[in-house]
Amino acid sequence: MITGDLTDAGRSAEWVEFFAALAAYPRIADLVIALPGNHDVNVVDRASPARMDLPTSPMKRLRQVRTISALGMLQGSRLHVVESSAGKLGDTLADALKWHGGDMAAFADKGSLRLSRSLAGLWATIFPMVMPPATDDGLGVIVLNSNAETHFSFTNALGLVSAEQARALAVAIRQYPRACWIVALHHHVIEYPKPAKALSERIGTALINGSWFIRRLQDLANHAVIMHGHRHIDWIGDCGGLLIVSAPSPVMEPIDCLETYFYVHTLAVGSDERLKLLAPERINVRGQPVANEE
Repeated sequence: MITGDLTDAGRSAEWVEFFAALAAYPRIADLVIALPGNHDVNVVDRASPARMDLPTSPMKRLRQVRTISALGMLQGSRLHVVESSAGKLGDTLADALKWHGGDMAAFADKGSLRLSRSLAGLWATIFPMVMPPATDDGLGVIVLNSNAETHFSFTNALGLVSAEQARALAVAIRQYPRACWIVALHHHVIEYPKPAKALSERIGTALINGSWFIRRLQDLANHAVIMHGHRHIDWIGDCGGLLIVSAPSPVMEPIDCLETYFYVHTLAVGSDERLKLLAPERINVRGQPVANEE
C-alpha cells in the first residue's frame, strides 16, 4: 500500500523512474495498491513555492492525467470504480478508462483547454476505488483521493474528502456488510495525541473535514483500519472504534548511508468479530556505504 506521494512533483520523468524501479520486482508490482498524494497532483513548482496555477491552466489537469494513467497501470484490473447512482460497484478502473484513453493521450500531447474540460469530471468519478473482498466476510480495500483542489504551492498540502466520495464509500460498504476494510487515503484524519517539540509536528495539515469523515465511517467501527501517509510520522492509534495507522516515510529523513525502516502489518479478526491489528514487524534497512571522494 503506497498512500500517496509516489513522485515529488508529478513530473513525467518521476513517474518513469517509479515504474523503472518497480519493474525489477514484478511479484511486488502485482500487489501494489496506490493513491494520489499532494506531491503527485498539487505541487505547482518545487523551485518556486509562491508560484500559482490558474484554474484554467492545463498543468493541474496534466498532473491528474499522469496520476490516473499510473494508477490504471498499477491496479486497473484489480480495483473497481463505484456507480453511486446504481448503488453498486461498477467497472474495473481499466475498463472505466477505456472510454477516455484517446482524450487523455491527446491532452497529454496538446494540453488544450477543450480537452482539459472534457476530462474535468474523470478525476472525481474514479474515486473511491474499491478492491472487493474475496469472500463476503473477507478483507476489502477502499482507496480515496483526499487532496483538496488547490492551485497554489503554499496550500498544496490541504486535505479534504468530498461528500461524493463518502457516499460512494457507503455504497461499497453496504454491498459487503460482513466484510472488514482497509480505508486508505493520503492525509491524516486526526492530529496525533502525542507531545511534540517541533512546530511542524504540532501544526499539521490533517483533513479539513476529518471529524466529519470519521463520523461517516461509524458503520465500520471495529471493522476497519485507516491507513494514511503524508505526515511521515510513526503512529498507531484509534478514533471512534477505527484503527489508524500512520506510515513513516522510509526515504524522507535518512540519507543513503543511514539506516531506515518500515513495518509489515498483520490484520486478524478476533473471536468477537472485531478487526485486530497485531504487533507490527519492523524491518530495518541498513544504509549503503558511501565511497570516499577524492
